[in-house]
Amino acid sequence: MPVDELFDSSRRLTGPNLYFAGCGAVLEVFETSSAVCAAWAEDVRSMRARLGWPDTEVVIHIHQTGAVLALAAPQDMLYTATELNEWAWQRVAPNVARCALPHAPGHPASWDDELAGHTLMRLAADESNPRATALMQAASTRGLPAFLDDDGLTLGAGEAGRTWALDALPADVAWADLHDIPTVLVTGSNGKTTSVRLLAALFAQAGRVAGFNCTDGVFVGDQCVAQGDYSGPNGARRVLRDTRVQAAILETARGGILRRGLAVHHADAALVTNVSADHFGEYGVHDLSDLADAKLVVARAVHADGVLVLNADDPLLVEKSASLACPLAWFSLDDRNPVLVAHRQRDGATCGVDAGVLTLSVDGQRHRLGEVAGMPLTLEGSARYNIANLAGAALLAATQGLPARAIASVLMQFGGAREDNPGRLERWRIRGAEILLDYAHNPEGLAGLLAVAARVRERRGARLGLLLGQAGNRDNEAIRDLARTAAVAVPDLVVLKDLDGYIRGRRAGEVPEILREQLLLQGLPEASLQTILPEVEAAQAILAWSRPGDVLVLPVHNLSARAQLIAWLQSNGGVSG
Repeated sequence: MPVDELFDSSRRLTGPNLYFAGCGAVLEVFETSSAVCAAWAEDVRSMRARLGWPDTEVVIHIHQTGAVLALAAPQDMLYTATELNEWAWQRVAPNVARCALPHAPGHPASWDDELAGHTLMRLAADESNPRATALMQAASTRGLPAFLDDDGLTLGAGEAGRTWALDALPADVAWADLHDIPTVLVTGSNGKTTSVRLLAALFAQAGRVAGFNCTDGVFVGDQCVAQGDYSGPNGARRVLRDTRVQAAILETARGGILRRGLAVHHADAALVTNVSADHFGEYGVHDLSDLADAKLVVARAVHADGVLVLNADDPLLVEKSASLACPLAWFSLDDRNPVLVAHRQRDGATCGVDAGVLTLSVDGQRHRLGEVAGMPLTLEGSARYNIANLAGAALLAATQGLPARAIASVLMQFGGAREDNPGRLERWRIRGAEILLDYAHNPEGLAGLLAVAARVRERRGARLGLLLGQAGNRDNEAIRDLARTAAVAVPDLVVLKDLDGYIRGRRAGEVPEILREQLLLQGLPEASLQTILPEVEAAQAILAWSRPGDVLVLPVHNLSARAQLIAWLQSNGGVSG
């Protein structure tokens, strides 16, 4: 993103925090003050002037636990900009208790301005790529996307994009052969991966090869290109650089937005599934309003002819929509939601449930997409959060010109096979016990999953077993909130675990200890609690405990652990579906 666009988009954002999409440098620190930050910003300005960079505003946000400083920089000098920012912080760090940072060879020296300037100029010279900058500017004038990183420079996108190594950039470009492809951003606290998979299926039904990135990897059509958590800009670029892709559906998680910004400058549509309490205390996000501001950065990418699809059942999204400039569309579990009714009166697009039927309103026409209880993803209507996911995806697809009949066809089939949505509300049966395998990673997600289990449990009159863990980067209160949510379901057995690969700075077993303490405070008997740290072993313990008729809720987060557990189920007579 050009420097002036970066600054302008930062300046326009609402809310108490600064978030931006594009090139720049951000550094978060703790226990600071306005005076220290002013000195920090002044050092950034003076060194930036020495480097000859544009004299745009330096933006500082001081929040509850620290501060963030953002500066605009040339597109080909992100590493140098980050080094400059860190150097400037080290210059003032000794004035802040316990925050002094060490110096490492090869990095600008905090005690010698002249030497630091030489180091930063050398870094800038090494990183500078005038040819790449010129090509990106040429692409921008033609309305084409461009992506620059260590892997190369890409002009255009998907099937009409071309990528070159940074040391082999072309002297001439066949611009007429390059163009953009339909691009969709999906964010929210819950339901992102399910929504991108649904949208990929919807675009495929319309005859387009869909590529998408999510917490499980990067996919093109039915092929997994890369496995792992690719819900940020790196995964998005991998989708957009694949020349097979005709439509890009990009999961855009909070962490990626706050650390790296958005992968694209412009999108045809975006979807915000919901906003719920999670990840507080990270990158200046301390409450739901902060979190909503972060997720609504996607609105900045939606062009004037695009659409932002929002959840009308989320009061905060309804409130914040008043300050958004892009066109909107609304979905809800109730087609009579006042937000939907008012929006339809203005000829806006909506999707909601009317007397048990998912109903789409677009271009003044009403379309009955089918009984929600007959859509496999809803588990006979019990998975209300998946009804919301279906409504949001269907609405977005309709705004992109996909026919209602094609949308209805996908919705009545998607979720019928485990391969449609792996790791999300997978249903298994083994030795008479019912298993719900899911990703549920925060209180709202777990509450939705346990509500499904409660419906199953009512029919079967059985015991409830629950696997419970949380990532180590949540604060203690967030971990306790997860335990409180679990306790409401009154499980007969809870096996506490660590999340393999997500301990994130805590010692092994620390999170299960916090969960256990809170569960006891909520009144669960000690005899109903076990602690087994490895995820697979913990899940197997619940399976060994089960008897015919039991309902077992297994949130499994690590991809390897999930694969091991599924292999175990298959080899021991487990049946999916």
